[in-house]
Amino acid sequence: MAKRLMPLLNRVLVEKIIPPSKTNAGILLPEKTTKLNSGKVVAVGSGYHDREGKLIPVSVKEGDHVLLPEYGGTEVKLGEKEYHLYRDDDILGTLHD
Repeated sequence: MAKRLMPLLNRVLVEKIIPPSKTNAGILLPEKTTKLNSGKVVAVGSGYHDREGKLIPVSVKEGDHVLLPEYGGTEVKLGEKEYHLYRDDDILGTLHD
């Protein structure tokens, strides 16, 4: 479903990663530890044009894991899944293993 929505300009479509609320042993984790503002980039726009007309590309690509702000973004529901649209400037950074 997410492939049908292509973000415009410098927008990034992100699927938030929801960490498990229970360990493999069955221990319930507190709500604070399950809140991590990260997500996987599903689709990106082409970028935006500066004052001279040069195209400034988006700094992330599809498949990147990114750190997101606590608030912001536009919630989009496609089918049963929820996605969020962010501007490229709003993304705080990329996460690497």
